[in-house]
Amino acid sequence: MEELISKAATLLEALPYIQRFRSQVFVVKYGGSFMDSDDPEVRHRVARDVVFLETVGINPVVVHGGGKAITRALEDGGLTAQFVQGYRVTDAATAEIVDRVLSGEINPEIVKAIEDFGGKARGFAGTEIFRCRKFSPPKENVDLGFVGEVVDVNTEPLRECIRRSVTPVISPTARGDDGKTYNCNADVAAARTAIALKARRLVFMSDVPGLLRDPKDDATLMSHLRALDVPELKRAGVIGEGMLPKVDSAIAAIETGVEKVQFVDGRIPHSVLLEIFTDAGVGTEVVR
Repeated sequence: MEELISKAATLLEALPYIQRFRSQVFVVKYGGSFMDSDDPEVRHRVARDVVFLETVGINPVVVHGGGKAITRALEDGGLTAQFVQGYRVTDAATAEIVDRVLSGEINPEIVKAIEDFGGKARGFAGTEIFRCRKFSPPKENVDLGFVGEVVDVNTEPLRECIRRSVTPVISPTARGDDGKTYNCNADVAAARTAIALKARRLVFMSDVPGLLRDPKDDATLMSHLRALDVPELKRAGVIGEGMLPKVDSAIAAIETGVEKVQFVDGRIPHSVLLEIFTDAGVGTEVVR
């Protein structure tokens, strides 16, 4: 009986959040090493969380990654992955493999997982949704090839999905002004999507508990962070290269109206739901 009462208490704790967020748009950046698990239950448990959001009246929009799958595909094709400041150097051959893996393999798999759990989803190649400009990393005189920075989002197909209670699932590729396909940072693409859709929340999933004061110590998790504190954390080296695209994207989203950005550990079962629907949360929330 105590266990049953505990379950009811959990539902009641979630109730005010469900009421508050009904009909709101939540953008979820779906990524992390769990996506590479051999266990389908582990690989697709986030899809169940997305279906939960759908079911309680929230409108999730998913932007997914797939970096490790791309690296494996490149190795299978005899190509070597190269990175500069965390960005993948992308020549024409690499761009073709990136598009095939992200839009042709991972995207349909996520859509199917959502549908298998009883949800409704529609997959989009990023080239249908995102326009980009060629990206060059700061302080580096290097040509990354077909690497783009998302500058525009075609929101109408996404809004049509939302009107029909269908979850859009978008790969992080984009069309350049030259008409070619570019590989884009999924975190930046997710933030641009949240900004364009005037989303209530933006949730980043990764392989760390959240933002840590000491990257080697999970106990130093910063559960609450104000946007104005970020510059000092950058100067102190607390926010390093690997987190910079995420954090910069989070600040851009908050400054343009997204209420809160959350960083959660995708390795924790149902971390998205725990962060959104409980008082304590499990990751880092960034607010204005």
